[in-house]
Amino acid sequence: MSDLIKLSLSDARQALRDKEITAVELTQAHITHMEASRQLNAVVLETPERALEMAKASDQRIQNGTAGILEGLPIGVKDLFCTKDVRTTACSNILGDFTPPYESTVTQQLWDAGAVMLGKLNNDEFAMGSSNETSRFGPVINPWRAKDSDDNLVPGGSSGGSSSAVSAHIGVAATATDTGGSIRQPAAFTGTVGIKPTYGRCSRWGIVAFASSLDQAGPITRNVRDAAIMTGAMAGHDVKDTTSIDIPVPDYEAALTGDIRGLKIGIPKEYRVDGMPREIEDLWQQGMDWLKDAGAEIVDVSLPHTQYALPAYYIIAPAEASSNLARYDGVRYGNRVITDGDITSMYEATRAAGFGDEVKRRVMIGTYVLSAGYYDAYYMKALKVRRLIADDFTQAFKSCDVLLTPTTPSAAFPLGQNQDDPLTMYLNDVFTVTANLAGLPAMSLPTGLDARGLPLSLQLIGPAFGEEIILKTAHVIEGAAQFTAQPHKWWM
Repeated sequence: MSDLIKLSLSDARQALRDKEITAVELTQAHITHMEASRQLNAVVLETPERALEMAKASDQRIQNGTAGILEGLPIGVKDLFCTKDVRTTACSNILGDFTPPYESTVTQQLWDAGAVMLGKLNNDEFAMGSSNETSRFGPVINPWRAKDSDDNLVPGGSSGGSSSAVSAHIGVAATATDTGGSIRQPAAFTGTVGIKPTYGRCSRWGIVAFASSLDQAGPITRNVRDAAIMTGAMAGHDVKDTTSIDIPVPDYEAALTGDIRGLKIGIPKEYRVDGMPREIEDLWQQGMDWLKDAGAEIVDVSLPHTQYALPAYYIIAPAEASSNLARYDGVRYGNRVITDGDITSMYEATRAAGFGDEVKRRVMIGTYVLSAGYYDAYYMKALKVRRLIADDFTQAFKSCDVLLTPTTPSAAFPLGQNQDDPLTMYLNDVFTVTANLAGLPAMSLPTGLDARGLPLSLQLIGPAFGEEIILKTAHVIEGAAQFTAQPHKWWM
């Protein structure tokens, strides 16, 4: 195995700048490792020829002094991001072999910055899932395994391909999306770093929509510095996205000063849920101690409507999904089921064959809560609860600068364990959905291992456009935690 795949994004960037390695060498090492890691099913479409072509162009730019901030760095792209002339399916049968004639804004920014595309990464179908088991391409396998066990574990969802690929060193980083925790929860399950920026910070144009008022693009990386670099490259105003915010993008990497003296860290009492494992409680306390030792002040805060966040989310998100997925009818693109009946029967047959069970479940829930007689009883009430949750955060940030919580209620669980129990599956998002409902930035970073040797993570939530403060705080926690554990490469 080449040592080049062990380089983090920031280390690889420096090695390329110092001309110690070439982009072609770095890319070829990752292509070789990607091919050797197919058992994880993290990559649904490999693009080695395109990657090497991009790497050659990067080497040329490095030589002539016009390198971008991500020049020559090989990354994976979640299959929700449209990539021009490269198949994009949202991991659903209904899109067939759809090949976009356009590039998403976020990926275009990454290519403009010099990044190299290794391939498209697996995800839950239309990003609907918490374990990456609903993909048409089959489940993704977590590179981590529990001590003395050969059981395959889930990598989290919906960005399980992204988290698995970064954890297994298939790429130096990956794009991901987060609607209710789909960046942070997979990062937590795989010992990686994931950040969901503020809603509107990264363009949604060209990303297959799940729930338009909740979706936000972000990166999964190996460390906090890499997350800062990737977030800076992905963020920015886009006139093609009406929800994109026109404000300057700070230098996130410059925010990693290591100095958080005087910072107030809020601890929401409502996140101390019944049945939380002692290991996560202890890790949370350890996180508080690390920040306190670094000069921060720990303050108790209340987010009183937290208990209503999950039910509100699972009304709002399916409602928006029901609307967004109405466009997949087999008429203009994707798969079509030919019937002997009229166009309505073709719609019905196409959607029945094209959508998986979880997508059908959420479309049906969404259609129900938007239907006459139930719109006011469910959807409108959920929107009111969402407003109250956002107000809770506004009030909390009057007495603190950033919130510290667990990311997930448990470590990664075995494949298939919760597949037939959607309510248990949905509870994986209990700590993450609030940030989406309020549109706030939040990130997860690994800080320890449970008794079975699996990663556990802490979450930071900041005020709107407070990415700098959560990255700065995360950098301090990362330095104190010294998390260096890696999965053993059982799949090779």
